[in-house]
Amino acid sequence: MEFGFLTLVIFFLALSGMIFVHELGHFLAARWAKIEVEEFGFGLPSYKLATLFKWQGTEFTIHALPLGGFVRPKGENDPNLPGGYGAASPWKRLVVLAAGPVMNLLTAIIVFSALIAYEGIADPGRVKIDAVAEGSPAQQAGLRAGDIIISINGQAVSDIQPAIDIIRANLDHPVEMVIDRNGETLTITPTPLSSRAPQQGALGVGLTYPTRPATWIESISGGAAITGLQAAAIVYLPVALIQGIIAPDQARLIGFKGIYDLFNFSVQEDVSSRQEAAAVQASGSGAAPKPTNFTLNLIGLLSVSLGVFNLFPIPALDGGRILFTLPEILFKKRIPAEWENMVNGVAMLLLIALMLFVNIMDFVNPAELPLP
Repeated sequence: MEFGFLTLVIFFLALSGMIFVHELGHFLAARWAKIEVEEFGFGLPSYKLATLFKWQGTEFTIHALPLGGFVRPKGENDPNLPGGYGAASPWKRLVVLAAGPVMNLLTAIIVFSALIAYEGIADPGRVKIDAVAEGSPAQQAGLRAGDIIISINGQAVSDIQPAIDIIRANLDHPVEMVIDRNGETLTITPTPLSSRAPQQGALGVGLTYPTRPATWIESISGGAAITGLQAAAIVYLPVALIQGIIAPDQARLIGFKGIYDLFNFSVQEDVSSRQEAAAVQASGSGAAPKPTNFTLNLIGLLSVSLGVFNLFPIPALDGGRILFTLPEILFKKRIPAEWENMVNGVAMLLLIALMLFVNIMDFVNPAELPLP
């Protein structure tokens, strides 16, 4: 099945949605701060195709490059224009700047919370067969996705790693597995093979823990925890590079093509897993494997990345602009607007050059992506 068009649509909608949510955060914060917003554009700043409507002094427009959106507040670079962004207090400017990244992080929390609510919470103490590879020793012996492993060779199994250790200790020898299948206790004897590649697994099974439904509190707190951990990992990344914990090629920036490749893999896996689950359910041959949700997970990860990256103290980004407000907050002394505009202008040109380089390298020397 060709996934190219579907991937392209999902890639476009996801990326546009993340940028739009970011700009919506700036817009809502500006309205809260009583800062006039002259334009809220749908799409990147380019040729204006049409004006949709006007509301409270804001012109809502559509632009020729339909990716995300942008906000154009009044007096963005002019502190002498009453009612504009530049004339607002430093605290209000800080809130407006931080609102975009915060909206991306809130989006990530919502996405991860939804995933937890859908997939449930792991219930350790039992080991479940999550998937059985086609043509594997496990399939030939009769193991099915959804089986709960009670024991292997007489040893009770309550954790994944001990189960793997027992299987690896008996390569090319039959292992007696007692399983629970929908309340029925069965004994099946597959033979793990040393001839199978490590990524295939000696038995050809994927092991996981059974899950239980998550409460709303568990879903939201879990989504917030995952978002926080991912954000911390991104912040720690430069330190890890300096310390040599992570190799430079593992922290390489990727552009639109690299992100598209990630979406392409995720969409293929998600669609294939749903087709497989539907086929198993229709045949009635056992418990259907749970479909994957790599695409939603990727959207959550990218939302965290966009939010955190924009908070880095780099001129032209939200974090760099926040940096310019700190002297005014701490020392009651504002950096001259012309200095700030000049630094941000130069930094923006450098960022554009970096983006062009990264996107070109995606084609010239594609990165080896850490696929799920």
